[in-house]
Parts: sequence; structure tokens; C-alpha cells
Amino acid sequence: MTPPRLVSVNFASRSDSPNLRLALPRVFLLSPANATAIRGRLLLNRNSKFELARRIQRQGATLAELFSFISSLYFRGKLAYAEAFSQSPAGFPSTLVMTSSRGLLPPETLITLDDLLEMSAVPIDPGDARYRRPLCRDSRALARALPAGSQIVLLGSIASCKYIDPLLEIFGESLLFPKQFVGLGDMSRGSLMLRCARAGIELDYVSADSGVRRRSRSPKLFRNEDFNGLM
Repeated sequence: MTPPRLVSVNFASRSDSPNLRLALPRVFLLSPANATAIRGRLLLNRNSKFELARRIQRQGATLAELFSFISSLYFRGKLAYAEAFSQSPAGFPSTLVMTSSRGLLPPETLITLDDLLEMSAVPIDPGDARYRRPLCRDSRALARALPAGSQIVLLGSIASCKYIDPLLEIFGESLLFPKQFVGLGDMSRGSLMLRCARAGIELDYVSADSGVRRRSRSPKLFRNEDFNGLM
């Protein structure tokens, strides 16, 4: 199978796009699912016979499908939220998924069992070059292509350095995260994003380099009535 095309060759450079003045892009970066978790191991097992496992053993399945299966509510929430609130002109990605060894990939990238096995062997560790180099390569390509003032919004854990440190080096003050994430666990963040996507309520973004992400308590969340019956 032809290796997935990386983000570095998937979008136009700044000078190539005629639509830059129409809307500054907001690109969402979705943190990866853990392929070595319980549901991930079901997919990695060549003896698994359920429909999704059979597909990746044959022709492959999209990265979005695989990570949604592995991470369930959390990744589905990230994907739904990104689809609801991304704003990118033609030629620019609106949503990219971080991976353990292949940098940034569009959610629709086809992944085979061999691809997933290779990715599962690499830890999400900024000290591991197999993770950091592809991520930094694609992040630099994205930073070069996007116009000044673009927003890069991380939908993932902001409590550790595994995502923040490599991305901050490249995006600097352009790297944002939803301030409502502070103090919430994965499932709570996933649920919040699903509800916001369905209700059309966008979260508030703050700089990833701010002291907000280091707080232990979450800022005030939306009231149940804000979701107008969508709870």
C-alpha cells in the first residue's frame, strides 16, 4: 500500500492560495488515540473477525474510524467539534490528527493493519525521535504555509509536555487550546466537545503558553440550559 501522504505535501503555500484574505484559517490538531489500549489491541490482533478489524486487514480504514473505535467518546468528541468549528479556505487543512510516528495526517487517511502495528510500536514521547521528528517536520510545513494570524487549536491533553512542547517550539503564540479543558479528564472533554458541536457553542481559546493550562481546576463551564435540551 502506498504510504499516506503527509500534511507537508497536502496544501498550498501562502503564495498559492487566492482566498487568504477571505478568512484566516483555524486548524484543529487532534491528539492521537492509544493503539496499545484494550480496544486498540483488538484491532492489532490478526485473529480478530469483527467488521472494522477485517477491513484494516484487507483494504484499510480511515484514521478517524480507527481512532474513534479505540478512543470512543473522546476522539469522537474531538472530531465532531473540529468539523463544527474549523474555518479554512480552500487549499488549507481544517483538521489534522497527530500520530505516534507519521506526523500530522488528515482524518480520512487510509490506515492498514501493518500501518497501525508500526504506529503502535512508537511511544508518544517528545524524547523519542521517531515521534518528534515527523511531528515537527509536518508542523513546520503547516506553519510555513498558513498566513500570519492563523489559529492552531490543540484538542488534546494540555497537562503534560508530550503534545505541547514540540508544538510550542514551532507555532509559538499561534498555538491555542480550549480553556475549559483545564482540570477535565478525557471523557469529560469528549462529552463537552460533543455537546458543543451539537449545540453550536464554541469554546474559548487561550494561548498554550499561558499559565491557564497549569491550573488544577477547570474554569466555569457552560450551564446545562446552554445546550438547550441536548444533554
